[in-house]
Amino acid sequence: MSEQQRTTASPVRVAIAGLGAIGQSLAKSLAAGAVPGVQLVAVSAKNHDKAKTFVKTLDHEVPVLTIESLEPMADVVVECAPAALLSDIVTPFLTAGKQAIVLSVGALLFNEHLRDVAKAHGGTIVVPTGALLGLDAVIAAAEGKINSVRMVTRKPPAGLKGAPHLEAHNISVDGLTEPLKVFEGNARDAARGFPANLNVVVALALAGVGPDDTRLEIWADPTVVRNTHTIHVDSDSASFNMTIENIPSENPKTGRIVSQSVVALLRKMGAALRVGT
Repeated sequence: MSEQQRTTASPVRVAIAGLGAIGQSLAKSLAAGAVPGVQLVAVSAKNHDKAKTFVKTLDHEVPVLTIESLEPMADVVVECAPAALLSDIVTPFLTAGKQAIVLSVGALLFNEHLRDVAKAHGGTIVVPTGALLGLDAVIAAAEGKINSVRMVTRKPPAGLKGAPHLEAHNISVDGLTEPLKVFEGNARDAARGFPANLNVVVALALAGVGPDDTRLEIWADPTVVRNTHTIHVDSDSASFNMTIENIPSENPKTGRIVSQSVVALLRKMGAALRVGT
């Protein structure tokens, strides 16, 4: 298909479910035409009044709909809502044979039926790189034998406040003057204990050795101002260490780069040249 054909074809219609920091940033980019051939057509949010006020600020206004009303409007849904809503948001799209871009990656571990729905109806669940790095290398290494995958996450204490794991274990991150390790375990337990914080480790686990064998440490660290993830991978094809320091968005639990990762993914989906595995 020529460049002219790609640009004159029907646009890919995208709906966004969730208008937190990531959803709003993504909506602004798509409404401004950041990705040629991709059109923002609808959004959904818990607070419809706030959402309606927000969409008036976009380059082109789109309707604010209920979750149930999104699927007929769009070809792709971007889920960036609370993890508990994952199944409600993506199931209609998967059942219709469409694509669902999932940011609440940790919730996939507790909604395994979604893969069956996608397989049965020809739908696709897409996990963007998000706030991580090196997923291409991990995916390639997984074609051979990966011996171990370990990640160490350090976040400013405010970015971890309210996590179920902290509350369940009476761990306070208030007033810290030095780093405190608040969790050590596998990716599955991290997804359960930090549903708004550690989608990155589940993405890493899905790319590599799975959630039960991907190890993780989480530190509440008052000496850092960025969400920092360090990954250590040992395999029969390569051993590598990677560190990324993400600038937090307006929501300290998430990084600015997450919405940019979704924009890059949407751009890659329609590109004539695609770089990366």
